[in-house]
Amino acid sequence: MQTIYGKEEVSKLNEQLHHLKSLVEDSENVQGDATKKNIFKGRDGEKEVVPDDPIDIQRQEKVKEAMIHAWSSYEKYAWGQDELQPQSKNGVNGFGGLGATIVDSLDTLYIMGLHEQFQKAREWVANSLDFNKDYEASVFETTIRVVGGLLSAYDLSEDKVFLDKARDIADRLLPAWDSPSGIPYNIINLAHGRPHNPSWTGGESILADSGTEQVEFIALSERTGDPKYQQKAENVIVQLNKTFPDDGLLPIYIDPERGTSAYSVITFGAMGDSFYEYLLKVWIQGNRTTAVKPYRDMWEKSMNGLLSLIRKTTPSSFTYICEKNGRTLTNKMDELACFAPGMLALGSSGYGPDDSKKFLSLAEELAWTCYNFYQSTPTKLAGENYFFRAGEDLSVGTSWNILRPETIESLFYLWRLTGNKTYQEWGWNIFQAFEKNSRIESGYVGLKDVNTGDKDNMMQSFFLAETLKYLYLLFSPSSVISLDEWVFNTEAHPLRIVARHDEANSGRANGDDRPKIRLRGRKEGRD
Repeated sequence: MQTIYGKEEVSKLNEQLHHLKSLVEDSENVQGDATKKNIFKGRDGEKEVVPDDPIDIQRQEKVKEAMIHAWSSYEKYAWGQDELQPQSKNGVNGFGGLGATIVDSLDTLYIMGLHEQFQKAREWVANSLDFNKDYEASVFETTIRVVGGLLSAYDLSEDKVFLDKARDIADRLLPAWDSPSGIPYNIINLAHGRPHNPSWTGGESILADSGTEQVEFIALSERTGDPKYQQKAENVIVQLNKTFPDDGLLPIYIDPERGTSAYSVITFGAMGDSFYEYLLKVWIQGNRTTAVKPYRDMWEKSMNGLLSLIRKTTPSSFTYICEKNGRTLTNKMDELACFAPGMLALGSSGYGPDDSKKFLSLAEELAWTCYNFYQSTPTKLAGENYFFRAGEDLSVGTSWNILRPETIESLFYLWRLTGNKTYQEWGWNIFQAFEKNSRIESGYVGLKDVNTGDKDNMMQSFFLAETLKYLYLLFSPSSVISLDEWVFNTEAHPLRIVARHDEANSGRANGDDRPKIRLRGRKEGRD
């Protein structure tokens, strides 16, 4: 449907365009006072790059307004606590009282140019964020949200308070890696240590929880010059690579005593997903040098394994990723697995022409399926997982929606990498469904049931960290957080790409595995 703008709307759009011209420049680094102005500078000096589509500008502003609404609601009703319960208008501490929403939102506020809000958040981090809590923390969640959020804020603003805090919390997490195999235990007390695994895993460590700290800990070692974080995290990949299967697919449970896989489901959804994501992203984070090529090699093995899990529905030929238990495939796919189209698109450029085209096409097919997870429900919001039965295409299984970002994340990557505006339209439709169903006066809530629209009472911190950030970037120039300069952790926290030239990598299963930390500029040539 064509949109017709009146004179006042055109005038407003022109004002917004003028404003963006003053803010947006080609991104390589940020200099000056981050809380006053976003200045993105390129290798060849400052260069203005602005959206050329007034609809993009308008949509970007709508997403920014949504962030302001979410943030101000949190600020009003739950400041300093982990997350807001919008319906009851109170805060809850599901992450030990670490101000998860504040830390998760820092980079989103910064990128959107919400300087006053960013400065207030920065002051809270500097003066009130205390990690000395008698709390049994998830090593995974704390790493991706807190370590990742703080490091991203540091990379964007160059404010050392964020790096110091990241180091503090990482030091409290490090004893989790002190297992016989080096595979981390997944729970640790932030004040007292005592790492262990959750009782419901039968003592096993979880694949995603154990293989999704590499990006953050490598970055922390690079920024601080202290190799211990990188050593601990990379040793996990060294151990897993010793017995890495030919299809690159690992079950979701690992024995922390022996470092070997335990019999369990193989999935690109919950408890498996981000292990595969980080094999690719460590390679990108290291600027694709030979030092990080073993990660790429492992990832390519895993993608060949993924191909063996691909099936199509009838009658509409939706492409989906099965789960696997032993030799049995299950026709089920989590919405969490909708990160995979973006991952495949991001990784496709490292292949030769034929494979690159094959994996990009697969990414586009899977994105269409994920978009239909949304379009197939009465609320146009996706359920938590879907089942596929002959002749029935797809049907929602677990029917809640907790404001997850994965499909939008993939649409962002596909838009950036193909320039196909269809992905922007799909993202805008999803955003409108969130506005219609999840926005209330005091924030955003998930849905208990995407079929009925019944609301829950939680504004997840990742809604601000990921969902709204990816939506904002979907309508931003590609120079804003350029994929040539930044890599996103699994919580959508962008970290600077820094060329790796050390000897330590996932291929060194024997000998001295200590990283040789060398501080280098990001744009050094690739090996």
